[in-house]
Amino acid sequence: MKPSAEEIVVRCTGLTKDYDAVTALDSLDLEIRRGQVFGYVGHNGAGKTTTIRILAGLLKPSSGQAEVCGIDVSKTNALKPLVGYMPDAFGVYDQMRVWEYLDFFGAAFKIPRRKRNKRVDEVLELADGHAMRDRFVDTLSKGMKQRVGIARTLIHDPQVLLLDEPASGLDPRARVHMRQLLRRLADAGKTLIVSSHILPELAAICDCVGILHCGSLRAFGPLDTVLGQIERDRLMEVKVLGHRPAAAVLLEMFGTIAKIEPSDIEPAVLRFRFSGKDSEMVTIIESLNASGARVAAMREVPLSLEDAYMAISGVDAEAEANDENTGDDA
Repeated sequence: MKPSAEEIVVRCTGLTKDYDAVTALDSLDLEIRRGQVFGYVGHNGAGKTTTIRILAGLLKPSSGQAEVCGIDVSKTNALKPLVGYMPDAFGVYDQMRVWEYLDFFGAAFKIPRRKRNKRVDEVLELADGHAMRDRFVDTLSKGMKQRVGIARTLIHDPQVLLLDEPASGLDPRARVHMRQLLRRLADAGKTLIVSSHILPELAAICDCVGILHCGSLRAFGPLDTVLGQIERDRLMEVKVLGHRPAAAVLLEMFGTIAKIEPSDIEPAVLRFRFSGKDSEMVTIIESLNASGARVAAMREVPLSLEDAYMAISGVDAEAEANDENTGDDA
């Protein structure tokens, strides 16, 4: 019988992990359904990697419970076939070709020799890595190694993929490839938990997101639902055909407008925070037109995952997105 897309395959209930006096994970409640890409957002030390290692059976929780496909994560022998884990940094072996590297891990998962060669070809095809089959692993680029890492994670055909910072250190082209690959895997029925600091990447592929701060899950759900929970002034952009500095001075006169700044991309565009009603915005537009600024266009800038992250955690999301630190994330 084909598994239901509504099936909950990852469930955490009151999941807690303490390191001496530090609580790395505090009563995490989480449900992720089959075929979903779950984006796990948080600063270094927020508890993302702790969660992933518990779900992989590599770390014991202090209290609470976690299940994958109905199997308690403490039952490691039953858990291993269900989970594929790709850490932020994983080792490669010098002088080992890609197919040998994957065959080695296939053997570790006790895939019979007669089936391993076919399985190696299958996972390379899934990861867009078939052209690398006979290349030495240590000669590959960062993006190629990440695809080999995905292929290795898939070698035993797990139901759940735990991917810790899979796009870290990749160039823009490789990030696009990674994003497309992860979406294809989810569409094929795999359930993915993806931790990342690169928030636009997560927003582009995730079905649901969780924002973790200091071990506590501050927001969880579909991206639109999470964004709808954030209270903030509306961010507006106005394009004027007249004198922009004069338009900025005029905008400063309205008490419902704050943080006026020019666009770095379009010289004629001004951005500002607006806390008023639509009727008050009409008055502002009329005032700009009357002053000779002439409004050519105006729009509300949609709230992004980065905005939500900063609002909830108080962390500079842009700085986090540029942080390539690969150290342990408690």
